[in-house]
Amino acid sequence: MTATRPYGRTTWREALWPVRMERVAIVAPARSLQDVLRIVGEAGVVELSTPPDAPLQAVSKAAVVRGEVAALAGWMPARVVPQLAGQVAPEGGAVVPLARPRGKEAPSLLRSEGLRGNLAPLVTTYGTTPYADIDPTPLAVGAYMLMFGMMFGDVGHGLLLLVAAAGLYRKRPRWLSRFHRAWPFAVGAGLASMLFGLLYGEFFGPTGIVPVLWLRPLADPITLLAAALAGGALLLAAAYLLGIVNRWREGGWPATLYSPAGVAGSALFFGLGLALLGWYARLGWPLVTGIVVAAVGLTLAFAGFYAEAGRGASGIAQAVIQLFDAVVRLGANVASFARLAAFGLTHAAIGSIVWTAAIGLWPATPVAAAAVFLLGNALALTIEGLVAGVQALRLEYYELFSRVFQAEGRPFRPWHLPPTPKEAAPCPSG
Repeated sequence: MTATRPYGRTTWREALWPVRMERVAIVAPARSLQDVLRIVGEAGVVELSTPPDAPLQAVSKAAVVRGEVAALAGWMPARVVPQLAGQVAPEGGAVVPLARPRGKEAPSLLRSEGLRGNLAPLVTTYGTTPYADIDPTPLAVGAYMLMFGMMFGDVGHGLLLLVAAAGLYRKRPRWLSRFHRAWPFAVGAGLASMLFGLLYGEFFGPTGIVPVLWLRPLADPITLLAAALAGGALLLAAAYLLGIVNRWREGGWPATLYSPAGVAGSALFFGLGLALLGWYARLGWPLVTGIVVAAVGLTLAFAGFYAEAGRGASGIAQAVIQLFDAVVRLGANVASFARLAAFGLTHAAIGSIVWTAAIGLWPATPVAAAAVFLLGNALALTIEGLVAGVQALRLEYYELFSRVFQAEGRPFRPWHLPPTPKEAAPCPSG
């Protein structure tokens, strides 16, 4: 039997959201219910009320039977409803679309085919995207690569990451095959490292092989720090904008206006940023406008906190504490992006130390100089690569996703026909 695909080719608008789900009823003559369910289980695209690994007999007993007709309700990707309906029709079955129950959230499924599927674990590791929310996979991957490259800027190390990506893609050596799906991340990390390596003039350290297109990290750390904070502010702004859209789709205008991850938090963030810009540039209108916008954000956030806390003095006190916490947390979130500069400086410092030691040893002992250069870069590649990867992931999850998501969705768990004892038995060779 041809396997049913969870989704086919999608438009760019459809790709913005999780896979569109349809509430359906699997209807069949009672006498052929198990034959129809066997087809459904082999297709593996319908989530039923039974566990996803329930045996066929248990699923059959869960069906609602009225006379000669049996039915089970469930969820499935809307695009494959016609395909599954055609598969069950020869057995007398049908897939009937149902109205979505009010207040019941559909299960969420991110696209798992092709390149998008290889990138989706960056989001699914954090949690399940709510069905109403935007699928942030493309933007999350872009932000991750940008942050990684800023902390790991070196053309030579980026080239080695591209070599590793080629090995992951071709599954060579064989032990890398288990990490095959990570090849797009290695490609993106390698390209980002090469880009920032060109900006920093780093090629296995400050060797002078590539020109400095922007600055040397160790020579101008203050500018690098300012750029890291500015880049973090831009990423936070994008996360706030996504958060506004998600709050609207999740709870309408109340959630959008009063949530600290909605209009209230966005107004506070953009207002403070505009006020800071006006103060730094000594311009009156940005300063005043920013203060007003920030005050509006504070008012909206306080109203939301107060509504959640309840009326009275205790509610006011709780709302004030939550508001103070939101302001402090916002400042801490922006400051967290300073680590982009800090680890970029660390990477550059290690490269400089290794290169200085190698050229110092070269006149007397070229072999020792080559060994220091190779071992030092290997150490920088492994340790700093791991640190940059973890820190970029930390910034992604704690600083950005905390704005994009406010709740966790329910993962789509389709029912699959369990293997027969013969199919499940191990082969003689193990």
